[in-house]
Amino acid sequence: MFTRTRSSLIQSSKPNIILIQELPWSEICKISSSMNCNDKPFIGSCHHLNWIVFARTSSNSIDPPRVITYINIRLSFLYFFLHKDIFNHRDVNLISFTNNDICHYILNVYSDSSHLALKYLKDTEVNINNILLMTGDFNIRDSL
Repeated sequence: MFTRTRSSLIQSSKPNIILIQELPWSEICKISSSMNCNDKPFIGSCHHLNWIVFARTSSNSIDPPRVITYINIRLSFLYFFLHKDIFNHRDVNLISFTNNDICHYILNVYSDSSHLALKYLKDTEVNINNILLMTGDFNIRDSL
């Protein structure tokens, strides 16, 4: 029987949300086909049954996502959702969830040495309330 409350799940000492920048995006395995004698490579990032993965999908290997968010299935009652409708960029990952009928956001950003994600965020006019966490690898060096 499951007796833990929702608040004890959130206050657990184990991580419930993992935000990664510059994730490994490579061949995981080869997929065999009865119609093609050559195995087709399956490209992606690591998955685990206890984690829900949120990443922008890419149609080619030239433009893979550089941010990914893992949410532990213990938090699935909060109904997490990836918002590609707001930010559709390989370096920006906006996740929403609902708690007590209030929508909150988590923003994961990777900005390369050209600051492409930061320029994209600056040029995209979006007013988002309730961002609880914004994290990332911004690669902004002090000029001194």
